[in-house]
Amino acid sequence: MGFPKRKRKGRGTESCRFTTGAIRVEADRHHVTLPRIGSVRTHESTRKLARRLERGTARIMAATIIRTQGRWFVSFACEVTRATAPPRRPWATIGVDVGIRHLAVLSDGRVIPNPAPLLRARRRGPCAADGSSRHPSKGWRVTRRQLVRQHARVANVRHNNLHLLTSELVETYGTIVIERLNVAGLMKNRRLARRLADASLGELRRQLAYKSAWAGSALVEAERFFPSSKTCSGCGYVKAKLPLSEREYLQVTVELPTGATLPTRNVVRLRGGVRVPTGGQSPQPPAVSGWG
Repeated sequence: MGFPKRKRKGRGTESCRFTTGAIRVEADRHHVTLPRIGSVRTHESTRKLARRLERGTARIMAATIIRTQGRWFVSFACEVTRATAPPRRPWATIGVDVGIRHLAVLSDGRVIPNPAPLLRARRRGPCAADGSSRHPSKGWRVTRRQLVRQHARVANVRHNNLHLLTSELVETYGTIVIERLNVAGLMKNRRLARRLADASLGELRRQLAYKSAWAGSALVEAERFFPSSKTCSGCGYVKAKLPLSEREYLQVTVELPTGATLPTRNVVRLRGGVRVPTGGQSPQPPAVSGWG
């Protein structure tokens, strides 16, 4: 555990943990009983936990009270017997390419939009507070509480979208392939750090890891430097350089008389490019690469 660390007044996390004593969920589904505190009314219903306790599939081990986002929360550490169902398509494999413009692009062609809750909140109003005031006024405290609630809503929207996406993937596919990204290194780019943090790519990978273990799905991680965005989805040609300004490129190939295929240069932002065959056949549209 180490030595105790000094905590400045007003800066530490306001929380406490109970491991012994009377810890239970009341039958009315809106009250919990905690040691030394007694019965406390909850804003949300506790019916899901109460049903597990009544069936005997869960046992409360500890309770933690914490104040965050301007509200008080109580969380229960439980020992739960889970009855998980296998994926609906255990033989299927899905690839997930995460990004900023789109939260995820799946190998079956689906594009998951990025809600960007922080960006939308900043467009509605300021989302940053200046905490450098030595003597905060009453108005400063009111504004601070409003900003805390606004940031709490941004975090809730972000986590809700991630949970919906990851739950759908692990409940549907037997194998999920993702990239192993160096998120800490990407965050060093000051021009993209805010958008990367808003997308929460590391949280997406974390949720897939533990949910796939619950559902019995296989999670496969591609190597960190695998050129997924540079590889053409049609012919497999790998583009040498792909700057961040290029969101999509078209790969043009020419079929030779011998039957071989010669990949030419990728035409960036080409709208009229076609695959030109020999022998007088009609031109075909080019293969489009994956999104970056």
